[in-house]
Amino acid sequence: MRILITGGAGFIGSTIAEQCVSAGHDVTVYDNLTTGNRANVPATAGFIEGDIRDSDRLLKAFKGIDVVVHQAARVSVPDSIADPVGFWDVNVVGTRCVLESARRCQVRRVVLASTAAIYGPGSLDAAREEDAPRPASPYADNKLLNELDAAYYGQHLGVETICTRYFNVYGPRQRPDSPYAGVVSIMSAKLRLNEPLTIFGTGQQTRDFVYVEDVARTVLGFCEIRNAVHDVINIGTGEPTSLLALVDTLGRILDREPRLVHAGPRPGDVLHSVANVTRLAARTGAVPATPLDWGLSRTLDWIGGSVGQIAL
Repeated sequence: MRILITGGAGFIGSTIAEQCVSAGHDVTVYDNLTTGNRANVPATAGFIEGDIRDSDRLLKAFKGIDVVVHQAARVSVPDSIADPVGFWDVNVVGTRCVLESARRCQVRRVVLASTAAIYGPGSLDAAREEDAPRPASPYADNKLLNELDAAYYGQHLGVETICTRYFNVYGPRQRPDSPYAGVVSIMSAKLRLNEPLTIFGTGQQTRDFVYVEDVARTVLGFCEIRNAVHDVINIGTGEPTSLLALVDTLGRILDREPRLVHAGPRPGDVLHSVANVTRLAARTGAVPATPLDWGLSRTLDWIGGSVGQIAL
């Protein structure tokens, strides 16, 4: 199968590219290298440097492609509040270019990265795909619009579409110096350097931390399944972890005593976020199951090997 991955030089995209290459697929990465790293691209994968808003370049790249895995996006909730127009341009306009180019090139399927942020402020109940969306940031709003566009292309324009709602993905290559970095990479890097950790809010807010290789294997499965018109599927573990519990676990692995600094909650932040994985289990027969301790240890090993090369 010929698979093209937008954003395939980034944290999640490059891990998906590795999984696709390992499975024997012909892989091309399409990335503008704004936040991605060319070194992340598997040696046997093709590479095209380009922007997802460049329709002419997309049309050339998509010729002969069977499946597009669309990972390219701007992904920071706080940054989206500061720059809603810029986020709209990349995330909404760019994704529409991807979908339309896929249609014109007769790409069979597009697997799109979405987000749990669509569910909004959240409750202690696990979020189900059927729940009413309550986006609380421009980023979440962008992703909801992506899903609506994908549904139209899937149901009316002949491009199969699967939207994967990621919960809190962590793992190697998630750079702690990036403005898009996740809480695991930021906290672990600061703990290793004995720097204080800033906790926004009480620290009792919960997240569903899912290891990046589990995410990549799941996305690969959605590339390979036989039939799909349109679907929206959570990708998480179904297990909540509080931020304070995460800090304790990281401190134990690193043998560091965390120093915490509390600050007020950030606009757009979600209080509780955990996936209901019933639909995921039904579609794939499995759910991400990498133990948090093991995944964090792997992540810390990577950060430990990279921290000397990163300006924190």
